[in-house]
Amino acid sequence: MLGPTSPETEPLDGIALIEATDRTDLQHLVARFASRAARHDETATTSRENLADLQAAGLLALTVPHEAGGGGGGLAAAANVVGRVAEGDPSTALILSMQYLQHAAVARSTQWPERLRAVVARAAVEDGALLNALRVEPDLGTPARGGLPATVARRTGDGWAVTGSKIYSTGSTVLRWGVVWARTDEDAPRVGGFLVPMDAPGVSIERSWNQLGMRATESHTVHLDDVRLPPDHAADIRPPAAWGAPDPVQSVWGSIVIASLYDGVARAARRWLLGFLRDRAPTNLGAPLATLPRFQEIVGEIDALLLANRLILAAAIAEEAAGGTTNSAQGGLVKHLVTENAIRAVEKALAATGNPGLSRDNPLERHYRDVLCARVHTPQADVSLGLSGRLSLAAAP
Repeated sequence: MLGPTSPETEPLDGIALIEATDRTDLQHLVARFASRAARHDETATTSRENLADLQAAGLLALTVPHEAGGGGGGLAAAANVVGRVAEGDPSTALILSMQYLQHAAVARSTQWPERLRAVVARAAVEDGALLNALRVEPDLGTPARGGLPATVARRTGDGWAVTGSKIYSTGSTVLRWGVVWARTDEDAPRVGGFLVPMDAPGVSIERSWNQLGMRATESHTVHLDDVRLPPDHAADIRPPAAWGAPDPVQSVWGSIVIASLYDGVARAARRWLLGFLRDRAPTNLGAPLATLPRFQEIVGEIDALLLANRLILAAAIAEEAAGGTTNSAQGGLVKHLVTENAIRAVEKALAATGNPGLSRDNPLERHYRDVLCARVHTPQADVSLGLSGRLSLAAAP
């Protein structure tokens, strides 16, 4: 098993690490995660065992740069691991996806202070410290749709004091840090991310996450009450207008990684369906359901949807790797197409199996609850389709 690194060891190699885990470790991890998934879904608790396994395999620092001792993995590696982990436990995969996206963004940023960049990278490599952005608010919703946050960072004599609340905070109970989206109390407010240690005085977690799907992400509400921060923990704050256009690289990464996650859920549902159809042999039939043309056709329809997903994701990842023309609009369409295909695939499996598929004794109903959550992730369908349409209509004929 691949082990964690420290500053004294050789840095991980993202591609070599993925090749190794594809052969052995990752397959074993997925099976282990799947064996734990129902229990954590039932209790709505994050699997710390899964996270410990990922750290032992060196996978929590996959997108941390080589020079910081991490894997230096790009989009292809991140999407591959997230998709595979999602086959075992999608909630773990979502927490992992946020880790990968945030560390990749920090590595690309020209705004983050070097000291902070080194601190979060070193902690991810040495002990698997988790990082996520805390952005959504009860009144604002997601900042991706515009508006100033109600969370305020107030200047103090020795830094900042942050007060506010964030909902849907994925992985809230296992995070080392939250990058909190806030506005300053200056006459001309600036907006951006403040690096908040989740164990800082004034940080509390309200256990509000009681959703239909992705229950084990513990995406609770985080309250910040006059949380004191050093001056350089204003990691990236700018005038509001400077945030008008999203980072195209981050948008593409986010769309593809999230799409890969829910494609993984659909692949897990397909795997269960195949086993069910092969094993189920009604006495009146005298043969497995897999021998019936009706079920063979349904499996073929699912295969077609997942083949389309594989080709779409592969093309988008290859284009990004080649420095091609994949942009925020195209990334949003990739996310929309892949996740809708994943939802349709699981729906077909559920319709084909009836009561057994809906039984909580089987994983298919959980896969269905989880895959439906694809629609709530940014960018949502109306944004992706509307942006693509506007760009197409504005383009020269």
